[in-house]
Amino acid sequence: YACFCVEYAPEPWPENEKAIGIDVGLESFATLSTNKRIANPRFFKTDEKALVKAQRGLSKQIKGTPERRKAKKIVSRVHERIANRRHNFIHQEARKIVNTFGIICIEKLNIKSMLKNHFLAKSIADVAWNQFAQALARKAEEAGRKFVAIDPRNTSQICSRCGATVEKTLSTRWHDCPICDAHLHRDFNASL
Repeated sequence: YACFCVEYAPEPWPENEKAIGIDVGLESFATLSTNKRIANPRFFKTDEKALVKAQRGLSKQIKGTPERRKAKKIVSRVHERIANRRHNFIHQEARKIVNTFGIICIEKLNIKSMLKNHFLAKSIADVAWNQFAQALARKAEEAGRKFVAIDPRNTSQICSRCGATVEKTLSTRWHDCPICDAHLHRDFNASL
């Protein structure tokens, strides 16, 4: 075997002035300002039955036995598979966005406080918005793209066309502006 270490300057990416706004969510993983929606794959939910089965098998084993160590490995493999699938999905989507756009804007969410809502905590943890934002930032920096983290305050409440504030509850999925008659999906309005 032979191993070579070579230093080289990577080729610069072509200039790109196209801008995109990204609104992350639970219904769809992300809504882009191009009106494209990235579906939420819900990796934890799809493998939850396998995880429950593996954990049930683990709980039946006696501590310190070889069978318990085997059952522990099975549980950790299920967790690892979920994490690997999520990681792969996030990096593929981040790469697609960085390849296409030169200016990338995404909400800078406070995930820690959002996880305090026990009704949505599992779903919020499953989508891994922070990992997605970090992957986007890292890939944008490598490619020489501009990455902007935006304050998420009232992005869903403010009309993207006229700037008027239209109060909505979380269950209201459509933005209807009484001033400029804009009728947009709530996430699409926030991404603009």
